[in-house]
Amino acid sequence: MRHTLPIAPQFYVTAPQPCPYLADRMERKLFTALQGEGAERLNNSLSQQGFRRSQNVLYRPSCADCSACLSARINVEAFVLTKGQKRTLRRNAHLARKATSPWATDEQFDLFRRYLDSRHADGGMADMDVFEFAAMIEETPIRSRVIEYTDRKSRALTAVSLTDVLDDGLSMVYSFYDPDQHRNSLGTYMILDHVEIAREAGLPYVYLGYWVPGSPKMGYKSRFSGLEIFRSGAWSALGDPEEHHAARHPLSTDPISEQVANIQLPDRWPTKE
Repeated sequence: MRHTLPIAPQFYVTAPQPCPYLADRMERKLFTALQGEGAERLNNSLSQQGFRRSQNVLYRPSCADCSACLSARINVEAFVLTKGQKRTLRRNAHLARKATSPWATDEQFDLFRRYLDSRHADGGMADMDVFEFAAMIEETPIRSRVIEYTDRKSRALTAVSLTDVLDDGLSMVYSFYDPDQHRNSLGTYMILDHVEIAREAGLPYVYLGYWVPGSPKMGYKSRFSGLEIFRSGAWSALGDPEEHHAARHPLSTDPISEQVANIQLPDRWPTKE
């Protein structure tokens, strides 16, 4: 019988394209495939180093002259509800949570389309069809769940989060909700509920993706207490959001070769063939 050792992940860089968060800037991503028997371990390790998952790819911003995008997570132990967040919980007390396997449904897609058409009609996902939506939900090589929130009376699907379960927390991969219920702050509510799910499961963190100072789209994340950001190879408390700037500089980002060399792979992954 022939035995082979797992091959260390190969990292690549995307071509520059317009940044979706800051005007007049170009974004570039460092990415690797998420596949094989080591997918779970790789996802856990790289998520702790600022990477995010999209289907079977892990990526992290690596722009040539900008380092504004900062991976963000909530430290569950340090999190404290604000008065406004308590009101958000009360306004959504009529919703029931249900965790299911990552399987796409027509009802989910209908809600997803309504959400995109209302909130992100000019975004990169605006043209996503039902098959691409199903791929986003179902193509996951790791432990993922779909968290659905439905109205207890009408049974209408109101909000959905595709969530990965990591060794040290929950990663909210993508969320969408009923755009007509803007008063209920459903996006905030889902994050608050994920903090509670993590607390119940004994998981220390809820990963929120990227926080970008100066971007109105991402400003809401800084309103959660206990927020930590990944910067210069380590996690630290966000502190005062006003102290973070989106100024660009040609030395903001290390060369790709240095970035890859500094990535910590999980145990039993060889770094050389």
